[in-house]
Amino acid sequence: MAVQTVAGTADTTASAAPNVDLGPAAALSCRECGERFELGPLFACASCFGPLEVAYELPTGAPEELRKRIEAGPDNIWRYAPLLPVPADVAEKPNLNPGFSKLVKADNLARELGVTGGLYVKDDSGNPTHSFKDRVVAIAVEAARAFGFTTLSCSSTGNLAGAVGAAAARAGLRSCVFIPHDLEQGKVVMAAVYGGELVGIEGNYDDVNRFCSELIGDPLGEGWGFVNVNLRPYYGEGSKTLAYEICEQLGWRLPDQIVIPIASGSQLTKIDKGFQELIKLGLVEDRPYKIFGAQAEGCSPVSAAFKAGHDVVRPQKPNTIAKSLAIGNPADGPYVLDIARRTGGAVEDVTDEQVVDAIKLLARTEGIFGETAGGVTVGVTKKLVEAGVIDPTLTTVVLNTGDGLKTLDAVSATSQATATIKPSLDAFRAAGLASA
Repeated sequence: MAVQTVAGTADTTASAAPNVDLGPAAALSCRECGERFELGPLFACASCFGPLEVAYELPTGAPEELRKRIEAGPDNIWRYAPLLPVPADVAEKPNLNPGFSKLVKADNLARELGVTGGLYVKDDSGNPTHSFKDRVVAIAVEAARAFGFTTLSCSSTGNLAGAVGAAAARAGLRSCVFIPHDLEQGKVVMAAVYGGELVGIEGNYDDVNRFCSELIGDPLGEGWGFVNVNLRPYYGEGSKTLAYEICEQLGWRLPDQIVIPIASGSQLTKIDKGFQELIKLGLVEDRPYKIFGAQAEGCSPVSAAFKAGHDVVRPQKPNTIAKSLAIGNPADGPYVLDIARRTGGAVEDVTDEQVVDAIKLLARTEGIFGETAGGVTVGVTKKLVEAGVIDPTLTTVVLNTGDGLKTLDAVSATSQATATIKPSLDAFRAAGLASA
């Protein structure tokens, strides 16, 4: 079969490690220097310490044939198995089968924001554990199986902990996940219910992540697959499926504009990678698109760097209700800046008050109850439309990456019963609720 290589170039080449079947994945490639390494549980280049990502040998041929193959696949991310680091029989294995979530045409929200070119919400709250993290974990599980890991782990701001616990339970693996000690209670319960170990760390997410990096290098961590550390190159590829789905659901075309929340920044960079792969494969027309990053003001290191014109992201101490985005030292921050500037997009932030208002706006207009990260993307979209940065006449996609039931505290104070009355019509009339 003819092949083409996508993602990364280098003078050196490497083939997959013996007995490792990860489908079209051919090697790991350094994003900085381009050096290649055999597929394995690696995340940093041995030469320059740059981040590694998966490089592929993807099938060539008529794009229409590949489109038909994808469209005939299952209604989950495994329809894109030929483009992912997973074995061909992945759909037959025990997993949560996430993905192919709804792309909602948000006409009511569009009218509120003054968007005329078509506004869509990619609503990933319908995934098995109600966040987009099910996508990335599903890919990481296949890498963990391939490398013989017996324990699945992660550092998490909440959603990932639940996704790892659920995926491990389904796959028959042990799980042990680490979270900041002060997470929203809903996320704590959802991470704990799957029966794995859940460990709170005194500190913020960056403290948790440092601890996990130490554990990987210790004999205590032998046999552990940390989905967002030593399995990070594979894990990150799950976010590409958002790009694939959005384009397919738009009739195999790129959106003109897309607004993506920023935590580590990996989701944004991999969505861009997904768009580029679809272009190279001829599955979508090569045309301009703009990528916008969204952060909460209380944790906005990438937004601050973008506005200042800097290439380096200066870490911040998080202080925001949007805890799923509260990563003060985002690993992919510099790459987010590159993509926003290359595509003609921007990175913006909103206050916690604007986050709450945006959660309620999305719920009121489209019946979608997003978590705080969704409030960030909708809030930033509103802000950028009003500022004339987002063109309201173009097709725009906004990501909602999780379920509002996980972050009830954010809106509970202003979302209560309209009235409490006695069970009588007179009481109902007296409360002024009878009129339309």
